[in-house]
Amino acid sequence: MKRDIIKTQNIKRKILSFMKWSDIMEEAAALLKQKGLKVTPQRLAILNLLRNTKEHPTAETIYKKLASDFPTMSLATVYKTLEVLKNIGLIQELNVGEGSFRYDANTNSHPHLVCLGCGKVEDLDESVLQNLIEEVKKHTDYKLVEQKLYFYGYCPACQKKLSN
Repeated sequence: MKRDIIKTQNIKRKILSFMKWSDIMEEAAALLKQKGLKVTPQRLAILNLLRNTKEHPTAETIYKKLASDFPTMSLATVYKTLEVLKNIGLIQELNVGEGSFRYDANTNSHPHLVCLGCGKVEDLDESVLQNLIEEVKKHTDYKLVEQKLYFYGYCPACQKKLSN
């Protein structure tokens, strides 16, 4: 199962890097159908929201942002949809240590920066870690398939607040 998810993610990475957003949504719909899952407006809206933000929102934040467009959608639906999208490899779940998960539509392995002041989560380009990944490969017998790395500190705005 884990190998299938990794293989699916690798294929999706290649596909997503060459596709327009409408094509991505069609691909997502096709993947849902292939897995025997319903293609619902709520699922597509959640994926669309995640693909168009760099905020790494929580389920609650996603629910609040979509509530006006989908007034009958419950928070439970958001949680279930996020689980489905995660399980088929369209999004990744981030545990940054704050008691609730964050979500990211960028499924490529990449590190994150977490502000200890305001809680903001930002992407860090994976090329920054290339030497680290190569060193881990060189010093172990592991075949690396994924990494999750979080850096914690204070964003520029919170640094200013702290210095005042």
